[in-house]
Amino acid sequence: MTPDLTAAVWRKSSYSAGGDNDCVEIADGYPAVVPVRDSKTPTTRPLIFSASSWSAFTVGVKAHTGMPTVG
Repeated sequence: MTPDLTAAVWRKSSYSAGGDNDCVEIADGYPAVVPVRDSKTPTTRPLIFSASSWSAFTVGVKAHTGMPTVG
C-alpha cells in the first residue's frame, strides 16, 4: 500500500550523477517505509521500500563502493 505522498518533501541523493533530472530522490518522514522515485519521472508512482530493506541496500552500496557506512 502506497502512503499518501501529496505533501512529501523529496530530497535528491548526494551521490547521484548530478544535473536537475538525473537523480534518485527519497522522501523522509514516513515511519517504517522509504519512498523512492526517479527525478526524471516525478509524477509516476514511487517505489516503496521497508526501512529495514532500504537500510540494508544502502549499507551494501556503501560497502561495495568503499564509502563509510556511518555518518
